[in-house]
Amino acid sequence: MEIETFILCDAATDYMGKLNILGAFDTIRAEKFPVVWPHCALALRIRFSRVEEGEHRVRISFMDADGQAVLPPMEGRVTVKFPPSRSTVATNLVLNMDRLKLSQPGEYSIDLAVDGRQEKSLPLYLRLREKKSPPGVSAA
Repeated sequence: MEIETFILCDAATDYMGKLNILGAFDTIRAEKFPVVWPHCALALRIRFSRVEEGEHRVRISFMDADGQAVLPPMEGRVTVKFPPSRSTVATNLVLNMDRLKLSQPGEYSIDLAVDGRQEKSLPLYLRLREKKSPPGVSAA
């Protein structure tokens, strides 16, 4: 098994086996906290070899810097089937997240486990965005 893609983005779709990704990012800047991010998606593409045919458990955990869950763990199952002429197959998964509430600045972690084994981890950095002064006004 190989994780070909595991990315946080503005939007993603799986269309006829094609994984479409829009606006990949790893940092959110907000003027105040908590912040509610309107929409984002996790895009995942896993390639399996023939000996891995069958059902696999996928788990995604979203944690803050203190190891506290931001969201309940998301779990699902993927059934991998092979046509006779293929030695590998890829499967795409898209997880849409609406109104994601993040309480404080810092580093967050999005972790991927397959069949109970940790495979990948993505950082998400939450930073304070300074308010800009109106034109002609000094920030001093």
